[in-house]
Amino acid sequence: MAKRKTSLKPLASYEVLLCVTGGIACYKTADLASKLVQAGYGVNVAMTEAATKFVAPLTFQSLVHRQVFTDMWTSSEDFSSQHISLTERADVMVIAPATANILGKMAAGIADELVSGLALSASGECPILVAPAMNTRMWNAPPTQRNLATLKQWCVHVIEPGEGYLACGTLGAGRMAEPADILQYVTELLTRKPPKRS
Repeated sequence: MAKRKTSLKPLASYEVLLCVTGGIACYKTADLASKLVQAGYGVNVAMTEAATKFVAPLTFQSLVHRQVFTDMWTSSEDFSSQHISLTERADVMVIAPATANILGKMAAGIADELVSGLALSASGECPILVAPAMNTRMWNAPPTQRNLATLKQWCVHVIEPGEGYLACGTLGAGRMAEPADILQYVTELLTRKPPKRS
């Protein structure tokens, strides 16, 4: 029997822009970065200043084997507007963890640092997937739910947080989705269309 041909491009042809914001769930994002690389994706990482307080950029650099971006601008010797160039080559942008702060910025169109600037410039360039992570009361707060509803209207994909023991010592909703589940979601999104750079 002849082998069935597949029309899917190799995963290595796809580029993931992994954005990390400031929450304790950053440690799970390191696992996600590792899983994305192991699956064959090319991964660029951008971090907010708050995220670097939880996990050092060197951790992600060691996992993805690429420079990690923490500022809108590179050095003057290698000028590039990162909030534009990174989204131009990405096939998907993943924000994990997505804090209440970044969700609010995205919904309001605020772009005052690298990750929020990337989210705004990604419009029309690549799909965006957010993986919220926060305290249960913050998750259930009307402004957070309103911001999520707005983002969903703009076709931002949301992988809902799970329930469990939170860093604040309580039980409830707000735990970032597991890295394996985010990886599966990313793969489903990407393999719907060819990569930008095949």
